[in-house]
This record gives sequence, C-alpha cells and structure tokens, in this order.
Amino acid sequence: MSTLRRLSPPLHLLRAFSTVTRFGGVSRAAEALHLTQSAVSKQVKELEGWVGVALFERSRKRLALTPAGERYEKAVRAVLAQLEAATLELITSDDGGGALHLSSLPTFAAKWLIPRLPQFQQLHPQVTLHFVPYVHSYNFERPELDCAILFGDGHWPGAHAHYITGNDVALIAPRTKVADWPIHAPRDVARHTLLRHVTVPEAWLRWSETHGVLGQLDPLAGPQFDQFQTMIRAVMAGMGLALVPRCLVQDEITAGLVREPLPDAALRGGYHSEMGYWLCYPEGRTQLHALRSFRQWLLAGAELATPPAMQGGQGPQALASPPA
Repeated sequence: MSTLRRLSPPLHLLRAFSTVTRFGGVSRAAEALHLTQSAVSKQVKELEGWVGVALFERSRKRLALTPAGERYEKAVRAVLAQLEAATLELITSDDGGGALHLSSLPTFAAKWLIPRLPQFQQLHPQVTLHFVPYVHSYNFERPELDCAILFGDGHWPGAHAHYITGNDVALIAPRTKVADWPIHAPRDVARHTLLRHVTVPEAWLRWSETHGVLGQLDPLAGPQFDQFQTMIRAVMAGMGLALVPRCLVQDEITAGLVREPLPDAALRGGYHSEMGYWLCYPEGRTQLHALRSFRQWLLAGAELATPPAMQGGQGPQALASPPA
C-alpha cells in the first residue's frame, strides 16, 4: 500500500466510523446508514487496519473511542461536514446563488431580521433562505444548518461569530397609569417589580452598579422570562420594569406602547462588553457563497443601524474566534 493511498482512506469507511461515534454504537449507526450491523462493524475494523491504529476500545457491554480515536473523529467530522457543504453549494448554486439554511431567536427574527429581509431578496434574488427551527445552544454539527443568530457573548465552540447588534439596552416601564410609576432617578427603580431574562440574570446587578444604586434594589428578585418579546408584553401589561435590547423595543417606545423613563440611564455597552446578537456558523460552511452574501449584507446593515455612540470601537469585536 503506497503512502499516499494509506493517507486517503475510502470515504465510506470514514462515514461508518463517524456515524458509529455519533450514535454511540453499531446498531443505531447501521440503521442510519441503511446497512447491517456486521457490515458497519467490518467497515470500522477495515479503517483501523487501514490506518494501523486502534480507534475503539471494545468490551462486551460498550464501545468507546481511544484517545487517538477521539482526535481522529474530530478531524473526520470536520472533513465530512466541509464535503457536505461543498456538495450542497454545488447542487443548489445557480449564478452564484444557492440555498442558505439558517435559524434565529424568534424575537430577533420577528422584530429585527424579517423587516429587513426584502432588501436582501432584492439584492440577492438568486439566494433562497430556509429557516430551520431554533434550538437553544445550537449544535453546528447538524447537517441541515448553515448558520444561526444567537444571543450571548460571542463564544461558541467550533463556530465563527460576528456581532450584529443588541449591546444597547433600554430601561422600559409601563405606559399606563404613569402617575403610579414615578421614576425620576435610578433610585426610584427599587420601588417597582423588576423583570428578568434567564439568559442575563445579572442584568439588574450591572445596571445598579453602573448607575450608583448598588444595594438599593434586589437584582435577583422578580419574575423570569425566556424571551424578550414576552418581557416587553409583560411591561405593557403593567407587570414591572425590564432591561431589553433597544433593537427589540425601539418600535414600542416610539409608538408609546411602553415608555423609557430614564433615557439617560440606558445600559450603554449592554449587559456586559460582548453580550448581544451574533451571526454564527461552523468552519465547514465558510465557503458557501450564499452564506458569504448573507453575512456581508447582514453586517453592513447592522453597522448602519448602530447608534453613533455605539460605533467607533465601543461595541463588541466584529469577529470572535472560537475558544481553543
């Protein structure tokens, strides 16, 4: 066997190895590959013979990767993902277009992204967008997902992340019964119920530190919500005060559905320096033409929508490398 041939194992052997690892056993891998268990086991053993290294530790009750197998599986998984992405682009591309499968947090999609998409369609009619159901902490190994818009600090393992918006946070209060909600200074906030988001439970703590009222309010009290849109509706219903990314609530403030009692006491710089909405995608998708077109359009539009005070280096970095 030549050195070159040994360093290029057949694709079906690599796929069998990766699938067994993903499903944690031969039985489920065989179902996914539409093969018999014996055929899958044979392919895995053939790969081990090909590379001359044991990839699995075998016992009567379990099949576990060896340390060498763990390292090899990560590399094989990335190669297969990149190959799938390249094949998808080849099949779907037409005059530089193609299909882009993306997911987004529901509130951000409804309030910020969807209203802007007609412009993208006009500029890139050859790109077809397919929205994939959002799942918290998305697993970028999913073959049907090209990119996702996530809320966080810009660090997701194995993903490139580009900051979009969300780092400018507004304090909002109910519009009704204004006389019952006297808020003239940061210390007045302590008299009211504070609504919290599960993703940023420390928001009121940072706000109280920023505005010099630390210890005057309980930052961990009050109802919790899992979506900002729900929090906005709760404020409109008179349930309490909330800290919400301005990009999600500016329309309600402008329309008078909620009020911003302390416009000078917004949380500039966000919940912390890098918290906001990010466009994320795995390494294997970087060459997709549709993704490159969408990323360029999205980030250009986000920069135009960013208030001047948040530009010029005061927001998060445009690109966050994945953690080591």
